[in-house]
Amino acid sequence: MLAIDNALRGASAVIVALALSFGAILPAHGQDARLDPGTGLPAARPFDFPDRGDVTPFWAKRLTGYLTTSDGTRLHYSVLLPKTSGRFPTILSVNGYDAGAIGGSPYLKYKTSMSVELDRYLVEAGYAVMGVNVAGTGCSEGSLEYTRPQLGQHGAQAVEFAALQEWSDGNVGMVNWSYGGAAQLATAQNRPAHLRAVVPGMVLTDFRDALVPGGVPAPGFITPFRGVMRAYWQKVVGQVAVEEGDTQCVQRIQKNLDAEDRSSIMHMFLSHPLRDDYMKSFDLAPLADRVQVPVLSLEAFQDQAVTPRSGHYQSQLDPARLWRVQTNGRHDMYFAARFQALAVRFLDRYVKGENNGFERDTAHTTVWMETFEEGQDPLQRRVSPTPRWVVERGSIGDGDLHARTFHLAAGRLLADAVGAGAADGYDYPGAGVVVNDVTGKSFWGALPGDWKTTSIAYTSPPLDKDMMVYGPGSADLWVTAGAGDADLQVTLTELRPDGQETYVQRGWLRLSNRALDDKRSTPLLPVHLEQPEQFLPVLPGQPVLARVEIQKMGHYFRAGSRLRVWIDTPAQTGGLVFDTFTQKQRVYVLHNARYDSVLRLGILQGVEGPAAYPECGTVILQPCRPDPLATP
Repeated sequence: MLAIDNALRGASAVIVALALSFGAILPAHGQDARLDPGTGLPAARPFDFPDRGDVTPFWAKRLTGYLTTSDGTRLHYSVLLPKTSGRFPTILSVNGYDAGAIGGSPYLKYKTSMSVELDRYLVEAGYAVMGVNVAGTGCSEGSLEYTRPQLGQHGAQAVEFAALQEWSDGNVGMVNWSYGGAAQLATAQNRPAHLRAVVPGMVLTDFRDALVPGGVPAPGFITPFRGVMRAYWQKVVGQVAVEEGDTQCVQRIQKNLDAEDRSSIMHMFLSHPLRDDYMKSFDLAPLADRVQVPVLSLEAFQDQAVTPRSGHYQSQLDPARLWRVQTNGRHDMYFAARFQALAVRFLDRYVKGENNGFERDTAHTTVWMETFEEGQDPLQRRVSPTPRWVVERGSIGDGDLHARTFHLAAGRLLADAVGAGAADGYDYPGAGVVVNDVTGKSFWGALPGDWKTTSIAYTSPPLDKDMMVYGPGSADLWVTAGAGDADLQVTLTELRPDGQETYVQRGWLRLSNRALDDKRSTPLLPVHLEQPEQFLPVLPGQPVLARVEIQKMGHYFRAGSRLRVWIDTPAQTGGLVFDTFTQKQRVYVLHNARYDSVLRLGILQGVEGPAAYPECGTVILQPCRPDPLATP
């Protein structure tokens, strides 16, 4: 296992950076805020990476340089070679942060988006570790295009470049998460000849999943994302370039910063708010069936940065060559020592070609249940996630799940009867309730003062037996809205017998975005067309069916617990900060024989978990709170 006291440093770099990039940093207690001389307002403290300690170089040699792609773009790379002789299998990381600067002086202070300990683990296992910055980032030339086709084309050429180097044995694998996860999927779709396996985590296949989930704009993540990326170029890659005398890199960084100002992700968000042809070009999921190499995928159900949807790309892969690890938790679960050990064993099997039995003794689907952290230091806890128990299965498809239906009634969820009675209404828009934050801190936010009039809840009777809910769910709601449009938020919780309410999952939908792709939708997964010409405004008083996708989950409801669904206005959830439709109105949810509003959940049969509930506050990003409906 990896050394936790060291691994925490690399693990937390991106998340800490993301946290610090939010707005101004408050002065220390007893100090006055420095004023900006131009505005007279408190000045934001310049962003910097915290010093995490020192790294002892674990490689024999570090190589740096530029590879030139077929379109003439020069991409900067760094390579760490093992302390042995010969040719080595290569593990490649591609991202838009500092992948091309690994091994430099900031890296030796754990100031990196990479996992230093995973790199160490790989180098000591006999791999060459190579990082490449994508076009338009760090020292790399070209235009930054995020997940457009260029990403995979350049990634595939980086694979072939690595395979042909004198230190390489020609076998290449890929690792990493988030940007690095998307780069793996994009690269594998291009089928480079020497790519043997990929380990993508927390993949953003489609920028709309982070920018407009369910059609509801969520611009609050864009500015901190930009701030983090630019900080890596300036303060990490730039420092390495200055120390190594790479004047071309220094100049290129400034050009890339200027270009990002002119054509950032914010411009994309404002210029293309709908799923037009340009936005479709950012979607990696439709071509996932082109991936032919073995895949070890990691997903975090409460991922506070990109959600766990990943375009559901795994459903298009060959199930015999796909292994999935899924867990409750944050965007940075890739740094869990337990997962990294599994990843190296997977790479040993499919990149080195070792007959280590991975495919014989590793379940194709592993769900970490009620995953918790250990240790007192909050940074140390980031690399210690451990499941309380594990569900192991083969490849799980729609046919392996039983769709269980709960009908909405007056304040209730009924398993065996259609609801009746008058519709329930709530004032829109409301403030909603915050759950968790962008840094991965787990909490329920305070109830707004008017929550009783701006939200409605439906609660089931106590369950008579345990129930393993798995995969996406669907809240199929018949609603009316008087102002032409509205944004819905559906929150699924567990009400425990001890009176504590546990957060499980959420989903969102803009009513005008409700048109369905009937060919792809299932009872458990509504797939919305999201085409500009398919948007459907709402007429006052006209009931419409709104199928809200509840994001993927893996949660064990014990007998005696109750299910609850809250319906209200989208509220900050992790890093998703919404900009909702603002016209005031009354939204109604209908529940009768004609307009049967239901909740559908996928049930994985044959799962027997521990009888005892996990202690509140221990399950990562699934906070508890006292039942708000228990008191008048």
